[in-house]
Amino acid sequence: MDSVDATVAVTGMNATDNPAPGVPVARALRYEPSFKGRIVGLGYDALDPGFYAQGLVSSGAILPFPSAGRAALRSRLRWVRDELGMDVLIPNLDSELRTMVSLAPELERDGTHTFLPSLEAIERTSKVNLPKLDDCADIVIPPSEVLLTANDIAKVASKLGLPLVVKGVYYGAMVVYSEADAAFAFHRFAAQWGLPVIVQAFVPGEEYNVAALGDGKGNLAGAVAMRKMMLTDKGKGWCGVAIDNPDLIRICEAVVGTLRWRGPLEVEILKSARTGEYFVIEINPRFPAWIHLSAGAGLNLPYFAVRMALGLPLPSPLPSYRAGTLFVRISVDQISDLSTFEQLTATGVLRPQDISVGRVAHA
Repeated sequence: MDSVDATVAVTGMNATDNPAPGVPVARALRYEPSFKGRIVGLGYDALDPGFYAQGLVSSGAILPFPSAGRAALRSRLRWVRDELGMDVLIPNLDSELRTMVSLAPELERDGTHTFLPSLEAIERTSKVNLPKLDDCADIVIPPSEVLLTANDIAKVASKLGLPLVVKGVYYGAMVVYSEADAAFAFHRFAAQWGLPVIVQAFVPGEEYNVAALGDGKGNLAGAVAMRKMMLTDKGKGWCGVAIDNPDLIRICEAVVGTLRWRGPLEVEILKSARTGEYFVIEINPRFPAWIHLSAGAGLNLPYFAVRMALGLPLPSPLPSYRAGTLFVRISVDQISDLSTFEQLTATGVLRPQDISVGRVAHA
């Protein structure tokens, strides 16, 4: 496979105990021998850890928060393109994705390529609209209700039964065992992310995740299935293993085919401990934070996304990923100069000369 020498901008440089996908996407690109390009890290805070990871980014910039509006983001991306280079853009946060998709035609005219789903497809994967996919073959969704007021919790609890899973419209999920706990979770997520709040029937079982790429024509361009082995107190995977499970890939193929998905996504699937049935509990319209596992397992999906954005072919046939490949997260103290923080805080940009020379990436 021919090499790629391009400048790739990656958003989501936050890498705390609730990590964004940007750092693992960048690490996957650095892991790939055929990637000869540069990485521009795009974040929202001068202390986003990805800016300080040794050898990870070639340069970086702070973006305006999504609340600043479309015009502010467009202006900043144009500046990044002109000053730092940006042949490909991979957005990795739910909160920015819709604006990025709407800007894609303008970015393309400026020479920045993306490989993103349609706005319609994104809306169909939202937690509010997810239950409607239950009509599609091979896609089963747990019974769910969309709430605008906590006054309806008693009725929903009576209908779906306890325990329940309460979810924020963008992020967050909490298993609750009483109506009082459900009301607490409702107000917490409403305050964090706004309305509505989604309440889903709790299905006891084992959770699996599939990271994938869709080609935009209804076909799967690559997928890696993973089982979580250790969770944080926020329910995030701290350890997981790539597995060979054709049922999970089949469900992911159904999702990609139904939505004619273009670009990265993650399908969260739960296997019922009682019946063995598979339920799709969430679809995330971007790479997951564990996506570096795909590179380690031999099917580097972030690198494939860059190639597809540039219109380059993928390997044919696609290589099989190695089941049994494990990831375990660790906490690492990044050593940097105060000048890096000062530069980001004062100017909102890191140029190549601002980044220490001779650093080695953690592959």
